[in-house]
Amino acid sequence: MSLFQSTVFALATLPGRSGLAVMRVSGSNAKEILHTLTGREGFLPRRASLAPIYSKNETAPFDRPLVLWFPGPASYTGEDVFELHLHGGLAVTEAASSALLAAGATPAGPGEFTRRAFENGKLDLVQAEAVADIIDAQTQGQLEQAQRQLRGDLGALYGGWREDLGMIRAQIEACIDFPEEEDVLADALKAIKPKMTALVSCLDAHLDDSTRGMRIRDGLSIVLIGPANAGKSTLLNRLAGEEAAIVSDEPGTTRDVVRVRLDMGGFLVELADTAGIREITHNIEKEGIKRAKTAAEAADIRIMVVDITQPAADLEHITALLHDGDYVVFNKQDKVNDNECVPDIALGILVKTHRISATSGEGVDALISALEKRIIEMLGCQEAPSMTRMRHKQAIENTTFALVHAMQQLGARPELAGEHLREAGAALGEITGEAGTEEILGKIFSTFCIGK
Repeated sequence: MSLFQSTVFALATLPGRSGLAVMRVSGSNAKEILHTLTGREGFLPRRASLAPIYSKNETAPFDRPLVLWFPGPASYTGEDVFELHLHGGLAVTEAASSALLAAGATPAGPGEFTRRAFENGKLDLVQAEAVADIIDAQTQGQLEQAQRQLRGDLGALYGGWREDLGMIRAQIEACIDFPEEEDVLADALKAIKPKMTALVSCLDAHLDDSTRGMRIRDGLSIVLIGPANAGKSTLLNRLAGEEAAIVSDEPGTTRDVVRVRLDMGGFLVELADTAGIREITHNIEKEGIKRAKTAAEAADIRIMVVDITQPAADLEHITALLHDGDYVVFNKQDKVNDNECVPDIALGILVKTHRISATSGEGVDALISALEKRIIEMLGCQEAPSMTRMRHKQAIENTTFALVHAMQQLGARPELAGEHLREAGAALGEITGEAGTEEILGKIFSTFCIGK
């Protein structure tokens, strides 16, 4: 049975002029409202029917939409639901909204349909978040991760761990209830500890993989760094396929971080061009260099762009920003012979090098292929699902913290260990919504679009 009293409606498609507009209605009075709009009853479940709809006190219909009827609980929200597949003109959708208001429905808030699905047990909270991720997905990698989450893989993983915690806690409480045989109690508690250790290992491994899911969802960061006039902006434009950054022969043209979002290897990438790093006294350019260094430190991958025609001098303050596995790109290959040696750069770390011409495109395809291969290695599908939000990570950290404290108290104070296990289970339950608060739910569903 629905926990909500009102019957709500919203456009499930974008507002504005279009060939089709879908109006969704959900709630306990949906059947009566549908009868009021159409003057008809007996719509077959999940079968499209053509029916005229009327404004209040009007005898002429304002549209003849397809009507889809989904009686609860076999609906998206778990309530009675119907959809009107209207013509997509503004006058039609406004007339439909007015008719629904007159019939007793109220406008839905952001994410209200999905929240009702969650409250009525149709989805857990992780699956509800996946609905928003599917809508926002821009790449195949984002879509596959969101579909896996909607399928319930991540919720099942957390639910299984929560069950394990409950079973361990029950075993501890059973030991506490029969304290007469101290040797038996000690042996029983000793047998429980390996189960707790194994669970901590699983949680730690999941935390180690925490950034993978969030990188897929939010985008992996690649930053171009290097000296002024090395060709960073030209390379950004070449990779982006558009004139995203200003290109000039004048040193110091780029003074802020210029970001573009790309699909590379099926994953979302945020590529950033930064100010040329050099010794300078100009305050604005100094701020740009400061931002360049900050972006480099936060990036997942750094690409240092070097002018192949210039001596590799005074680069120590730039190479210090590189990490193992980053890239050094020798640009302006079109201005030298193929057999000409590249400048010697002392690094002390393992990097991958490429010779390119960002202007002509020479060598750029090979660089893109190398980057895509690296991105797929970092973010490609793994057997275990990955967490996708910071709140998941925080809840897993709280779970691990409580579980470690339970292990520490197991021998001396098993009753306190049981309480820590309860806290661990509650922390896990916050992820799927089994132990959520109204504040958490409000924050999550406020990010949804209206109509979903």
